[in-house]
Amino acid sequence: MRVMKFGGTSVGNAESIQAVCAIVRSALKARPVVVVSAVAGVTNALIKLAKTTSATERVRAQKGIRRTHEKILKDLRLDPTLLENEFNELADLSKKTKKQDKKTLDHFVSFGERLSAQIVGAALQKMGVSSEALPAWEIGMITNDEFGDATPLPASPALIKKKISALKVVPVVTGYIGKTRKGRITTLGRGGSDYTAAIIGAAIHAEVIQIWKEVDGFMTTDPRLVPEARIVPELAFEEASELAYFGAKVLHPRTMLPAMKAGVPVQILNTFNPKEKGTMIVSNFNERKKSSRVIDALTYRKNITVIHIYSPMFFDGNKIIADIFDLFGDYNVNIGDIALSVASVSLVMDSNEPLPRQVRSGLQKMGDVTIDTRKAAICVVGGSINTAGVAGRMFSVLEKNRIHVEMIAQASAGYSITFLVKKKDAEKAVKMLHKAYISV
Repeated sequence: MRVMKFGGTSVGNAESIQAVCAIVRSALKARPVVVVSAVAGVTNALIKLAKTTSATERVRAQKGIRRTHEKILKDLRLDPTLLENEFNELADLSKKTKKQDKKTLDHFVSFGERLSAQIVGAALQKMGVSSEALPAWEIGMITNDEFGDATPLPASPALIKKKISALKVVPVVTGYIGKTRKGRITTLGRGGSDYTAAIIGAAIHAEVIQIWKEVDGFMTTDPRLVPEARIVPELAFEEASELAYFGAKVLHPRTMLPAMKAGVPVQILNTFNPKEKGTMIVSNFNERKKSSRVIDALTYRKNITVIHIYSPMFFDGNKIIADIFDLFGDYNVNIGDIALSVASVSLVMDSNEPLPRQVRSGLQKMGDVTIDTRKAAICVVGGSINTAGVAGRMFSVLEKNRIHVEMIAQASAGYSITFLVKKKDAEKAVKMLHKAYISV
């Protein structure tokens, strides 16, 4: 079986949906399971609706959401009453809601995927494909009650496999959403629809999980920065995760975890350029690196914060390091990287958000603290990046261009190197390295 997930732009209008349906119809022999996002822009409109307290504004917002979908129905010549149940439920929820919390917000935003799945399912039927639109919870997507960032329960994969195996039609499943055991609607958080596709693909041991977007795949770097950037035909899961974490917006890092654990490859493809082969993300880095370049791709992330703590207590470091991690954990502050020396520790955060007062105060009790928000992180991946001399040449290229490098970290398996530069030098560093290793 094959999982085919289509993003918001791919279902953004009637013409795009027709392209989606043609792609699905061409893959019927692979027994596709289709997963869809909300129509582009609709999730934001639903969030705005949920947060609006004015009755007049709520009515206006509902009319805008209705118009968006009714135009698509009209352009596709589908039944104009197809979505009435969802529209009525949304109107009823809007009237009853007095105070917005995470539970209520999840209910509101669930309508985006529920509406788009109905449209795509009906469009496939009109094209002659036997299909059925299904909310994800009807195929076994049962989650914990972490509203806004839910995780499927351990029992979900077996339920999903059983439900999908029994279907005789092409299911069009809502991405992004699930339900708790008590029947409350949840959302899976950022990258949720891709995550849904990966969960389903892992559960049914799919041949491949295809993520159809408006891009041709992972690029060697951001083509807006380097026009000669090109598609990377193949990456390992570890490399793709590194690129996603450090700024490549093709996938959210956690999207790939279920697929990675199950050994199911993930393919990135372009809905609007389906002949392009895209990027295949495979599970075995040791095999992949045999056919890779020295450097396959690089990306960067601005707005990095570095916290330096200097203290004599680091001479007896075990306890103080544990205290630092406990302090950050108590206030849900993520640490991206860490560097130790005899008398100091440096912590990297992938944000310029101010530290909680309690965290800053706790660190100051441990030693002298300085905070630098003027950094960017560069991430470089490739099959031969661990080869002798590669790092030296990379940093020589940067040195010749007067770019100072600090806090260098290398993945133990040898698939990536990350380092910090000044924020103002980030784009220049990417251009120089791409020119030296990829554009040649």
